[in-house]
Amino acid sequence: MTFSLVARCAETGMFGVAVSSSSPCVAARCAYARAGVGAVASQNVTDPTLGPRGLDLMELGAGASEAVSILRATGTFPEYRQVLMVDKTGATAIGSGDQILGTWAQATAQDVAAAGNLLANSDVPQAMVDAFLRSNGHIGDRLITAMHAALAAGGEAGPVHSAGMRLVDKVSWPVADIRVDWSEDCPIKALSDVWDVYKPQLSDYVTRALNPESAPSYGVPGDD
Repeated sequence: MTFSLVARCAETGMFGVAVSSSSPCVAARCAYARAGVGAVASQNVTDPTLGPRGLDLMELGAGASEAVSILRATGTFPEYRQVLMVDKTGATAIGSGDQILGTWAQATAQDVAAAGNLLANSDVPQAMVDAFLRSNGHIGDRLITAMHAALAAGGEAGPVHSAGMRLVDKVSWPVADIRVDWSEDCPIKALSDVWDVYKPQLSDYVTRALNPESAPSYGVPGDD
């Protein structure tokens, strides 16, 4: 019921996760990233503890493959879990148990990994990876491109209703955490529209946190 990708921008060191599902509020349970460390997506019969644990393991020095192996060896019901990771070197790994729902598949490359379950077909993750690798520019743009590629390749077996994207950079908080928690229309299109609005303001919100005296105007009534 979910497809996602984790990625690293080799030029900037930014990490990102994008995810979509037929279930509501998917990004709240499945998308995790930490600046300077990596990104994790935890899905299928979701265990939300796997995201923070995976990031902790990578922060302690484990690579993506080792971290996935540790989670599979120590987590509960690993046969039901699908976990994707990218580490600070751009190495990627995926662990998928033997009880993953429906048609499922996964694909990896340097700097990007994608996987899904209850898919329309097994080509969807590779289409996401290929689209990310062919694209350029801001990692947020590239993640959105990959999500549109997933839809074009068939997406889920049924309609998706939620989507989200989390980006981290040099600060300790996500520089973007965009969610469409439920939509009867295409949530990936809605996510893309929100990103188009937020992207030009992203660096301003970081400035406002670090140095309000140099922050630009908010551009709202009453903000002089």
